[in-house]
This record gives sequence, structure tokens and C-alpha cells, in this order.
Amino acid sequence: MPIGLTIVLIIVIIQIFLVFVIIFDQRRNPTSTVGWILVLLLLPVLGFLLYLFFGQDWTKRRLFSLKAQDDQRLADEALFQIKELERIAHEHRGDLYERFLSIARMLLESNQAIITNDNVLTIFTDGEAKFASLFDAIRAAKHHIHLEYYIIRDDPLSRELIQLLTMKAREGVEVRLLADSLGMKVKKKGLKEFEQAGGMHAVFFPRIFTLNYRNHRKIAVIDGTTGFIGGYNIGEEYLGKGPLGYWRDAAIKIEGMGVTGLQLRFLMDWNYAASGHLNYDPIYFPETKGTGKCPLQIVSSGPDARWSHIKEGYVKLILTATESVYIQTPYFIPDDSISDALRIAAHSGVDVRIMVPDKPDHPFVYWSTLSFIGDLLDSGVKAYTYNNGFIHAKTIVVDGIAASVGSANFDIRSFRLNFEANAFFYDLEYGGQMKKAFLDDLPKCTEITLEKYKNRSRWIKAKESVSRLFSPLG
Repeated sequence: MPIGLTIVLIIVIIQIFLVFVIIFDQRRNPTSTVGWILVLLLLPVLGFLLYLFFGQDWTKRRLFSLKAQDDQRLADEALFQIKELERIAHEHRGDLYERFLSIARMLLESNQAIITNDNVLTIFTDGEAKFASLFDAIRAAKHHIHLEYYIIRDDPLSRELIQLLTMKAREGVEVRLLADSLGMKVKKKGLKEFEQAGGMHAVFFPRIFTLNYRNHRKIAVIDGTTGFIGGYNIGEEYLGKGPLGYWRDAAIKIEGMGVTGLQLRFLMDWNYAASGHLNYDPIYFPETKGTGKCPLQIVSSGPDARWSHIKEGYVKLILTATESVYIQTPYFIPDDSISDALRIAAHSGVDVRIMVPDKPDHPFVYWSTLSFIGDLLDSGVKAYTYNNGFIHAKTIVVDGIAASVGSANFDIRSFRLNFEANAFFYDLEYGGQMKKAFLDDLPKCTEITLEKYKNRSRWIKAKESVSRLFSPLG
């Protein structure tokens, strides 16, 4: 038999074997299973390579089981802190709006998302204001600075940040910088002074067979008393200086005991990525009473967990709504639970609105987004494209009271494959600010009406169909 034919036969046998493995060994979502089977059968060689780098989860199961064990050990060390905060939350139950108590309890029990009630929030929708506040907090740091970002560009903004971190390290402040290996664009040379000053840095998942699993979190903790969480990475485009123009994003600064959840999340991720183990120490969890009254939880999710905690929080928020659900997301590729919740809410008379970009940063994702938006229009869901640059915010606000801000998009990648972190909070003042921010963006948008969607061109329909075909892979 010719060598070429032999190689092809071997590849075909391997791919048939992989099909059986996907069906019987790996407990995937059925939609994802069908998607990968189609890829393997229709793209014999390319499909195998795609599955090797993006589909197989043997590595995932081994690596993430170890990470889950380490996370649990650190969580156990901080158990007394969590129990104390649970006691505080129980004493102040009346501060939570009664109908959102079930959400808070669900996230507490399933994700150990501690509830704190003394938080003051600052909501950011503009990069200049967000980074000015972050840099001011870093300058004021006395003991430690913990930063965790998906992307750190090698550009003027990141160089300014690293220079500032270097200065603080020279002052004797503990500085730790954690980035995803795929998103860390600063070379070793650019971190030389930082390291010499005593700064520490680590990268998450520098392995070739973990390309599909990214640390998408954006977290900053300063002295255990001030924290930031949201959608901004470190790069000039987040200041509106990139090819997509003005950058509309969302983040919050937390002052209060809610920072405890961010700190715990950072320590877990640092211990997984760094060579030196950072143990729980009360110095990182100061028991400083906040001056606010906002109830807040930090919720994490990722491929190391059995359930999609942030997604479940989204679903619960939507189903709790009685007046309005306003969502902003750059990528809208929901699973059935999100789609059904939105459709049910709209049919129940809830004002459901979704805002997405009018220009793609990832074309396949963009056309998939429009296809899933189209599915919901006839149920009464209203959708808009943001025309004033690029919208990157990952937010939901329900009835102008309960809201979530963080790194998790409304897409399957965020639900299943990425490590994400969001803040869920329940407060009339801050929920009202979130609702107002959404409504203030509407004049900068174009509505996607059902009539317009039905009259789209055949070329757009074709792009949507092809893009949607690959959207469930994960």
C-alpha cells in the first residue's frame, strides 16, 4: 500500500476513534459534541489538529482537578473569614432586596461567593477615568498590589503601569503581576527593571495544549481594601486609541469587605500559575469595615468547575426580573438556558434589551451574535448595535436594582472555557446608575428591528449560517 494512502487511512482511523471518545468518554454538552463530530468527519486532517489544540479535555481534567484541590485548600484556610462574613450577611438580610435573596444564596452555596454589605462602588464606563483611578490607588499602596489581567499589551499604557509598579516595588511594596500567557505581550526585557526592583510576575497556562482555556479575568487588589473588576485589559485600545475607535467598557471600584472575594480569587490563581506558593495571611484580608451599604458578591467560573456559576447567576437574574433586563456584551452566543430565560422574560412583559457592537473585532463571533439576536426578536426582545466605537462591556442590570459587572461575556466560551470573575450587587443606587448608563447609550445605537433582520441580504445570511455552525465548539 502506498505510504500516502497508509497515512490517510491512519488519520481516518484516529478520527473515527476520536468520535467514539467524544461520545462515550467525555461528558460534553450535546451541542458541542455534535459540533466536534462534524468537524472531525468533514475536515479529516484539519479537524484532527483543531481537536488536538482546542477540543480535547484530557489535559483539562488532569490540570483542573489539581487546581480545584489547591483552590479548596486555600478556601479552607480562609474559612473562618467566610463564616464571619456569612454571619454579617445573615444579620443584615433586610439590606438585601427580598426578591434577590435567592440569587445571593444560590451563588453563596454553589460558588462560596461571600456576601458583604458595607461596600462603596464607583462605576466606570470610560477607560480614561478607570485607569486614572487604578493608577491613583496603586500610587497610594502601602503593603501589596495584586494585578491579574487577560491581556497586557506592550504599549505606552502598559509601560506606564510597569514603571509605576517598579517604583512601588522599590518602595518595599509587594507587587504581583499575573497575566494569561496568550495575552502577555510584554517581553522579558520589558520586565527586567520590575524584577530587579523586587516585583513578581507569572503567566497563566504557558502550555501548547491549553490554548482553548484562557484566564479572562480582570482583577486588581490594593492593600486588601480597594479592588477593581470589569472588562478592561491593559492596552491603549481600552483608552479608545485603537483601530475600533472609542472603547465603551464597564468596570467597578470596590471599597469595603467585598474586596475579600477578589483577593481570595487572586491568591488562588497566583498559586496555580506562580512557582512560589502564597499562603493565606490575615495581612491580605484586613477586617476594615466599609462605609457603604451595597450588598455584593464576587463570583468565579471556569473549566475547573462542574457548573457555570456566572451563567447561572445571569439566568437567575433574568428570571427574577419584573420590569426590565438590560444587557451589554460584545459577544452574544448564548446557550439554550440564556435564550429561554430571555424569551420567557420578554413574553412575560419584561422590557428586555440587548446591546452589541456594530463592528466586529472577531468576524465569526460577530455574525454568530447577529444570528442569535435574530432568534429572539419575534419574542419581543429588543436589540441594538452600538455605533459610537466599540462596546466591550459585560453587564446586566435587572429592574434597575440587581446588576453584574465583570469579565464574562454572554457566550459559550465564557460559560465553558474561560476563567472568569464577575461582581454581582443588589442596590437601588448603583443598579440605577447601571440602568442609566445603558439608557444613555441608546441614542448612540441603531435598533435591530424584526423587519430589518428579515430583510438582510443573502450574503449576510450565509455568513451568519457558517459562523453559527462552529459557535458551539467547546
